[in-house]
Amino acid sequence: MTAVHTAPAAGTPAAPAAEISDRGRAERRLGLLLSAPAVIVMLVVTAYPLVNALYLSLFSYRITAPDDRRFVGLANYGTALSDPLFWQDVLTTFVITFVTVAVELVIGFALAMVMHRAVFARRTVRTAILLPYGIVTVISAFAWKYAFDLQSGFVNSWFGLGDYAWFSGRWSSMTVIVLSEIWKTTPFVSLLLLAGLAQVPGDLGEAATVDGATAWQRLRRVTIPNMKAAILVAVLFRTLDAWRIFDNVFVMTSGQQKTETLSFLTYRQTITRTAIGLGDAVGVLLFLSVVLIAVVFIKGFRVDLAQARGERGGGEK
Repeated sequence: MTAVHTAPAAGTPAAPAAEISDRGRAERRLGLLLSAPAVIVMLVVTAYPLVNALYLSLFSYRITAPDDRRFVGLANYGTALSDPLFWQDVLTTFVITFVTVAVELVIGFALAMVMHRAVFARRTVRTAILLPYGIVTVISAFAWKYAFDLQSGFVNSWFGLGDYAWFSGRWSSMTVIVLSEIWKTTPFVSLLLLAGLAQVPGDLGEAATVDGATAWQRLRRVTIPNMKAAILVAVLFRTLDAWRIFDNVFVMTSGQQKTETLSFLTYRQTITRTAIGLGDAVGVLLFLSVVLIAVVFIKGFRVDLAQARGERGGGEK
């Protein structure tokens, strides 16, 4: 018997695009209503400073000489981008961001698994893990600075490092900064990933176990794919936060030993050197880099959140 394949007739209209289900529309409206107050407050609080910074970045302006303000156009941006120190600070910021986010993602996922699977004293375990995140960043930075200090610190004596001066070199100073940042903010990452683990259907893991999948295979093919949205949120939030790091650098090194970041450069130009125009130009460049990072992450991950909300075809109409 010969199979006959019938081609669709010419001019046949294409299948209609998938419509958004009623549930999807309701969740979208609810999301807009819930986020509207926060968006309005953020616009009111940030719109004027942002516009004012953009405006002042076009002038040669020092706060010590307010009457001597000259329009220079994009000259401040050219000065910043042509300065080797700016690109050195970009590299420092990138290294701190990349290392902290990568380590926090791994440790945070492990802690999230512990909190998710804890049977006994679950509340105590979660409280102990999340405790560092409740400490003010400046206080945490001072604590880590004193711990690694050559005179008053205890790290050298504990590990038999003698008189090793942690804050005398670039990479040793950055090591302390990175460690303090990881200790402080890993609980935040673990909390976001814990929310993602709670959304993974348990029957999928059970079915994979019945099919003979190992623990690693279940993790790689079941758990992680079903919590991509939580991973995206955790990585995005922490990347944006780490890219703007200031507190730890200010407290521990004050930008010395080539540990200055973009946020600290903005502070130094604006506050220390009172070069408002140049400082605002660096601040605008920092803001644009944050926007670029957000766009790249969202486009790169391509997480299909619409499917999770039931906005694909086949949902209830």
